[in-house]
Amino acid sequence: MQLHTLDLNFLNTPRAIASYVLVGPESAALIETGPGSCLQTALAGLRHLGIAPADVRDVLVTHIHLDHAGAAGWWARQGATIHVHPLGAPHLIDPSKLLTSAQRIYGDQMDYLWGEFLSAPVERVHIVNDGDTITAAGVEISAIETTGHARHHHTYRIGDIAFTGDSAGIRLPGSEYAVVPAPPPEFDLEAWEATVSRLAALDLKTIYPTHFGAVNDPAEHFRRYAPLVRECAEFIRARMEQGLTRDPIVEQYGAWHEERAEAAGLNAAMREHYNRVFNPDMGVDGIMRYWGKRKG
Repeated sequence: MQLHTLDLNFLNTPRAIASYVLVGPESAALIETGPGSCLQTALAGLRHLGIAPADVRDVLVTHIHLDHAGAAGWWARQGATIHVHPLGAPHLIDPSKLLTSAQRIYGDQMDYLWGEFLSAPVERVHIVNDGDTITAAGVEISAIETTGHARHHHTYRIGDIAFTGDSAGIRLPGSEYAVVPAPPPEFDLEAWEATVSRLAALDLKTIYPTHFGAVNDPAEHFRRYAPLVRECAEFIRARMEQGLTRDPIVEQYGAWHEERAEAAGLNAAMREHYNRVFNPDMGVDGIMRYWGKRKG
């Protein structure tokens, strides 16, 4: 098996969203499709590798958020089998609720950001449960349920490497700095802490977050990332308990991340790169929702 990373150049931002290509002796597989707005970039990258759409027999999505699975329906309509968590499968078959929810958030920017999200024919959707094994591109791939970012999230493992979606956070090339993507509505602190512990116990050599690319020190990454998830959640809880509303919390949360990035030694260009990939506003919304439900 050969492994290639496609840079989908989301909104003309390099190294923001990856799609991983597995090339076997008789077929290819994708892990993550990216959004519909990046489909032509993905197809161009595949052509460069000598791969036609018909060669892609299997598509594995870690979860169904638009930046990870937005083009899954298109691939299903080309004949690929889409492998997905059971809680995500219904939304690929009928994405109306998902799209209505996203429309409320993104408004008239919806099409520009995410492009077309086509429904997947039901016969092309394969439900994958925790611990299941998929054979794609000539290799066995194990599904590991890794919730916390979303209830419908899997990590896919091949031997001592794993494709972590958002479960190991966002970490961009050239830096050890990581951030926690926590959009509403499914951020769950305890679940995410359990996920990081589960991933750390796998003794992996390399992980591949969707944002972005190979991380070759996973043990150290998990050691730093585990407390960060709680630190982010507690930062927001403390300000909620002070009576602050969303907007000032967003301002303080963004400033705190800037301070963290500077303390980690990121230069101005790298900090700007993270700012283009990571949206702290949505993190505030997701974590505030989590604490609000706990209080209720």
